[in-house]
This record gives sequence, structure tokens and C-alpha cells, in this order.
Amino acid sequence: MLRLSLFLFVYSCTFNMGLLAQYSPRLTAKSASIHKSVFTVDSHTDTPMNFIDPNFNVAVDNSLSIRRSKVDFPRMEKGGLDAIFFAVFIGQNSRTPEGNAKAKKNALTIFDSIYSNINRNNKMAGLVTTPEGACQVVKTGKRAVFIGVENGYPIGNDLSNVKLFYDCGARYITLCHTRNNDICSSSTDSNNTAGLSEFGSSVVKEMNRLGMMVDVSHASDTSFFDVLKLSTKPVIASHSCSRALCDNKRNLTDVMLKALAKNGGVVQMCILSAYVKTPGPNPARDSAMKAVRAKWRNFQDLSEIEMDSARHEWWHTDDMFPQQLATVQDVCDHIDHMVKVAGIDHVGIGTDFDGGGGVLGCNDVSEMGNITLELVKRGYSKKQLRKIWGGNLMRVLEEVERVE
Repeated sequence: MLRLSLFLFVYSCTFNMGLLAQYSPRLTAKSASIHKSVFTVDSHTDTPMNFIDPNFNVAVDNSLSIRRSKVDFPRMEKGGLDAIFFAVFIGQNSRTPEGNAKAKKNALTIFDSIYSNINRNNKMAGLVTTPEGACQVVKTGKRAVFIGVENGYPIGNDLSNVKLFYDCGARYITLCHTRNNDICSSSTDSNNTAGLSEFGSSVVKEMNRLGMMVDVSHASDTSFFDVLKLSTKPVIASHSCSRALCDNKRNLTDVMLKALAKNGGVVQMCILSAYVKTPGPNPARDSAMKAVRAKWRNFQDLSEIEMDSARHEWWHTDDMFPQQLATVQDVCDHIDHMVKVAGIDHVGIGTDFDGGGGVLGCNDVSEMGNITLELVKRGYSKKQLRKIWGGNLMRVLEEVERVE
């Protein structure tokens, strides 16, 4: 395992040396100055999933010790990332009273793990719920941590759970994940045309009332437009890409991008490779991955022990049949396109690190500056980069916070 981590580290370093060779010293210095001066926010990471690993320590650089780890506070500092949203992620399971109760319990456990990790490392980071609070924390030299809930499943059928999660510090809820739930239909479920349910409509209204961002990443196209029609506040897609550049159901079409801009919302560019660039043919990998999915029931309705085993088998298979990753340039192609379609005021960055995110040139949080470098090369100004790196998302959060 350590040998594999060392190989990946050396490979990444070699790639980055080649990447940096493409840029002049003057451009590199200009980019570094801009990246340091703008307030940078990543709207979606699944880092709390690592908190269950007793060997993981968010206060140290885990790049060589914990395989596939993408985020910790030292690497955030190295990558110039000021603020981050840690996701309380709950996979979709049975939509029963028992399933809902378990999902809620697991969500609260993850909230507790975030709080304990922040409290234990309060000299390095602070938990925040507002843009103003984030700026204050960053001014002290610490990292600012927001919380989002990925998948509204733990809400169950109880609307009061929306306020419970808000009171726990969550400032957005991704309405669904890979399967339909009682709130809305998912983009990747087999039956995804139902859209927002009657209960889902009440959830959106309650989030508007409380001052909580509604997140439509993972939602079906029908759900997406239902939400935009109903919401009185700007809406976000916390980690999504352009479907015009990568034809994946998880991505947003140009029509959806324009609608989100009209709503006043923002799409946060995801850097999970398969959403950035359609993988080339790889029959051996496809077959092996399909077999793992079949063995573990598509990762649905698994116990915690089964899920841990399934995850490790998936990682092993991924190592045996690696995919060709997209690059920082591919990421910036999406940003270019989304800025062209939606406008500079409606695009941001949400990596999905520790949930599958990572491309060549930006494979963990320490390499975030490479996105700025490529965008500066393409002519983006400091003012534009300030919007993309956090200004747009913080503007939406401020607007959503204004409870009428």
C-alpha cells in the first residue's frame, strides 16, 4: 500500500513538473500572487468519511500514509484553500421508518465527528456558518470549515429534521444522491422523471425559510427544474460539470446552466474525472468494476462492515485497472464553457475530493493553485478569479441567509 502511494506521489510530482514547464516564470508568479490574495472556497468534499479511519489525522499531511486521502489542513494551507465544505454524506438505502431512522442517526454521528475534529484542532481551523465568520477565521491564519449535507435521505419524512440539520451547522442540503428518495428523483436512478415530490416541495420551502442553500447536484433534470420553479432563493449545484463537454447525467445542460444563472444561483465545477471527460474504452476495467458492483448490490443496503469491505475491493480493482484521468486543462475547458453560457457570476469550484474527485495536475487539495495558473494563462483577471474561487458562492449564501 505504501509502495503504491509512493508511486502515485512520484507520478504526480513528475506530471506537475511537466505542467509547470508550460508556463513562464512571470505567469507563474502572477498566478501565485492572485491565488494567495483571493478568498478560496471548495464547496464539496467528502473528507468526513476519512474520520472513521483511526490512522487518519486531519491535522497532518496524510498524502503518503493514507491512500486516496485528498484533504487535510496542512495540504489546504499548501494549496492556498481558505475555506471548505465538509459533507455529511449518507448513501441511499431503504425508504422505510427503520431506514430513515438509521440514516438520521448516522448523519448526526458524522456531524459529531466534524465537530470533534475541529475542536481538537482549533488552532488550525474553525467551524463557520456565514461568509463573515469564514473571513474572520481566515484572517487569524486558520482554515474555515462549513458543513453541507449530501443526500436529503436522513430527513426521512420529518420536516423538522431540516431545522435540526440547520441547527447542527449545515448550510446546504444536496436533495438526493444516486437513487430516488422521498424528496425528489435522482439523475442516475432508473426511474428519474418524477421530479420534486409534495414532501420535497415542503423541504425546499423550509430551506428557503431557514436560510439554507438548496443543492441540485445529483438531482434529475425534472427535479432540477421543479426546484428552480419553486425556490424563492438562489440555488446551487455544489459539484457538477457541463454536459455539453461530458455527456454524463450528473452534469448540467446549457439550458440548465442558463436557468440556474437566471435564478441567481451558481454551479460549482466538480473535478471528478469521469464527469470532466468521458473515459476512453477500457473493457477490462468496465468488466471488473461491473463485477464488484454486482457482488456488493450496487453498494445499496449494505451494513457498515459490508460497505467497508466493498469500498476496499473497489479501490483494489481501481488500482488493478486504472483509468485515464482528465487534466487541469480539461477542468478549465468546463469552466470556460460554463462562464460563456451562464456568466462569470454563476460559476465556482466544488472538487468532490475524498468522494472520487481528482485530476492530473490537481489530484489533491495541495494542488489547487494549478487551476488558478491555467485560468490566468487563459486570460482570467483577478476580479474574475475572486468570483470563481468563492465570491459567487458566498454571494449566494448571503442572499439565502436573508430571511424575510
